[in-house]
Amino acid sequence: MADTSTDIGTTLREARMRAKIDISEVEARTKIRAKYLRAIENEDWDVLPGTVYAKSFLRSYADFLGLDSRMLVEEFKRRYEQPFDQEPRPAPAAVPRDRDRPRRPIGVPRGPVLPPWAVIGLVLLAIVVALYVVGSSTTKTSTTPQTRAHHKRRPARRHRAQTQPATTPAQPTSVTLQLVPTGTVYVCLVNGSGKKLIDQQTFSGGQTVPTATAQKLLLTLGRAAVRVTVNGKDVPVTQSSSAIRLLLTPGSIQHIPLSMPPTCP
Repeated sequence: MADTSTDIGTTLREARMRAKIDISEVEARTKIRAKYLRAIENEDWDVLPGTVYAKSFLRSYADFLGLDSRMLVEEFKRRYEQPFDQEPRPAPAAVPRDRDRPRRPIGVPRGPVLPPWAVIGLVLLAIVVALYVVGSSTTKTSTTPQTRAHHKRRPARRHRAQTQPATTPAQPTSVTLQLVPTGTVYVCLVNGSGKKLIDQQTFSGGQTVPTATAQKLLLTLGRAAVRVTVNGKDVPVTQSSSAIRLLLTPGSIQHIPLSMPPTCP
């Protein structure tokens, strides 16, 4: 954690001036607008589009100057973020161990056992089927030539077309996400096990965003200047200046609060 005397804006400004780098050069290299860079140096955070953007821009600016971006971001969180933005993730429910599970008594078979009446029924069914097969064979053998000729003269009946039951398409078991930026957009993507697939990156219009596939995805967008496609279908995203979060599963797409874990920043 940064020291309480650390001045975020002053640290960045002095590092830039020592390197003799103009603010316009930082803008061209980091793709962050100059007015946002000046706001960070002046610690005028209200100019920035939101807390998520502020941390992302701060991290990119510090990395460009060769500073400890993690220390500066932690200092920003300590000073300016609300307590509910840093709530810990809930502990996972305890999984019962194998030795706590009930064991099968010795001598008890694993699978179901057929009752005696079921065995007798199967034997009787086999006898009936055998008698039917024998009777059908005898009838075919006793057919006379005249009878066969009569059957040949009869017009063949048209077989009615059997209606095949409609097959239900299989539901997808995973989520495939494609993002196409239409402007500057902040992206953070986490899979169902908490692994960050896209770690708080800012993309501009025309840049390529890697395609991600998982059983569950948590998507955070700093600004909805992006086209979102899930399993080949476009997902409408309302244009907004504030951050939004989407929970993507094979069967649903939900808007959830930014405070719901797992948090991305």
